[in-house]
Amino acid sequence: MSKQQEIKKILDQKVKQYNQIDFIAKDPICIPHLFKKQQDIEIAAFFAAIFAWGNRTTIINKSKELMERMDNTPYDFCMHHTPKDLKKIMGFVHRTFNDTDALYCIEFFKQHFSKNHSLETAFFINQITGEKIKTVQAALTHFQSYFMSLEDAPRRTQKHVSSPVSGSTCKRLNMFLRWMIRTDQQGVDFGIWHSIPTSALIIPIDVHVARISRTMGILNRPQTDWQAALELTDYCRTLDPKDPAKYDFALFSLGVIEKFI
Repeated sequence: MSKQQEIKKILDQKVKQYNQIDFIAKDPICIPHLFKKQQDIEIAAFFAAIFAWGNRTTIINKSKELMERMDNTPYDFCMHHTPKDLKKIMGFVHRTFNDTDALYCIEFFKQHFSKNHSLETAFFINQITGEKIKTVQAALTHFQSYFMSLEDAPRRTQKHVSSPVSGSTCKRLNMFLRWMIRTDQQGVDFGIWHSIPTSALIIPIDVHVARISRTMGILNRPQTDWQAALELTDYCRTLDPKDPAKYDFALFSLGVIEKFI
């Protein structure tokens, strides 16, 4: 058995182990799974993904707190809130994300959803030209620009919505896109967006995934940046060209849950 075959065997086994309904409860993806309406799923998933930095229990608890402040109806809250309703958001904080950021996100969602059925078009339709966007890299670059385009957008909020232009791994937004686009029979990811195929997704990479990947010899780039995300994804495509992002389950679990190596 070649080294690549050995790696594929290990990673496929971990995907099978963790890409299961049982995985949901202890992962931030449990937040959008609280909802049925597509727009609620999209908004809840966006916040849960943006908050996905640090301890998973804290991420889940803070995401639930924000949903509760939005009356557990995030779409309706964004679209129909009153000034009094917005006072419920004041004082919210999760790490470097605060109520200023939350209020801006709410206003962005109100503006976007007043003209669009889904958040998908914020990523995959150029809001100026109307042209379709066909790659994750172009989608993330466009989204940051579009997201920050409202008048008086707080400069501080931009750091929560990364872009490949700055060299960022865009880990949290790549995870969000995995949730929205990837689909299989296991019921973890939603698969409700169809602008690009699952094969085009980019692996969400952080320091834990990067460490495991380098130790296994499937990532050579020393920096953990956008190019590293592309390199790791290209390798994962050699294991499964149609669904490279499924290996996020394996690499994340080895690095964070099992603390392997």
